[in-house]
Amino acid sequence: MPVIQPDSLRNIGYQIYEACGCSAEDARIVVDHLVVSSLYGHHSHGILRFYEYVPFLTEGRFNPRGTPRVVWERPCSALVDGDGAMGQVGGEFATRLAIDKARAQGIAAVTLRNTSHIGRVGAYPLMVAREGLLGLVFCNAGNLGFQIAPFGGLDGRLSTDPIAFAAPRRDANPIMVDMATSMAADGKIRMALNRGEQIPKGWIIDAQGQLSTDPEDYTERGGAILPLGGVSGHKGTCLGFIVELLGGALSGEGVANGARKLKSNGVLICVYDIEHFTDRESFFDEVETLVAHVRSSRVDPNIGEIQLPGEPEYRNEQRQLQDGIDVDDTTWSRICEAGEQLGIDTGQWTVG
Repeated sequence: MPVIQPDSLRNIGYQIYEACGCSAEDARIVVDHLVVSSLYGHHSHGILRFYEYVPFLTEGRFNPRGTPRVVWERPCSALVDGDGAMGQVGGEFATRLAIDKARAQGIAAVTLRNTSHIGRVGAYPLMVAREGLLGLVFCNAGNLGFQIAPFGGLDGRLSTDPIAFAAPRRDANPIMVDMATSMAADGKIRMALNRGEQIPKGWIIDAQGQLSTDPEDYTERGGAILPLGGVSGHKGTCLGFIVELLGGALSGEGVANGARKLKSNGVLICVYDIEHFTDRESFFDEVETLVAHVRSSRVDPNIGEIQLPGEPEYRNEQRQLQDGIDVDDTTWSRICEAGEQLGIDTGQWTVG
């Protein structure tokens, strides 16, 4: 299993996406997003996508030269069409627009459609929080609808429908929530498959509706991921409906209807300027009161510590910035194959 420094991975990614026809700037946006996702420990939305996006670009499903545009807008809202561009390009464009509108009006809601796959959804509210505002994002998978079984059902009918939120702190990394409304993201199961690992019991069912720990029961044999919540999985299904309607229906990208291939995410980005609601310092005081109160709980010895939302990601980032990013052999092999298919001399890529 190679361990690769982040800058080396960035250079590899830039070569891949520029060879696919992306501009240097768009390649930078996409690759920087994917590398940070892996630094945070979310390889399912990071380096795994280095090779997965390539056929989508070469076959024309994603537009390497797409340019996001505002279809219509009001002072507090807008609809952005991504022109089929790489999703991170559309996601960053729409988020910047929402930030600007929220600074002017106090609150903004921007929808985004025709934008391919936006990657790790938590990146966008975190971008907002680092600007000192509050961010909330709902993201569906357009018409894709075969991954998640509804509570009480045995067949996949929803996508993973992530929700993400971030809030700034006075002198610390933002509070960051980035979660699928299913028991696991699709990519995490495929990462386990690449690594030859079993997955936790309770994530998926096989085609007969039985719990399974074999990722191939989902990826190859017609199983489904379970909704978030276990015995209270109706809550995950309800959250999925919220995301489908806010991200998919409101944006015009559409909702889950059984499609087997992703054309585009449907996204709703909400931004709130704290100072249009309350004093900024008072807000920060309340955040720290909440943090201190939560951390005052006795610690479960089976878990070992209480971590804040986002803390595992920030810790992973610090460790891997120093040690490098672990890339499993299957993922690395497929990245190299993608590079070779694009005519890149992968022998000059630096590993280790």
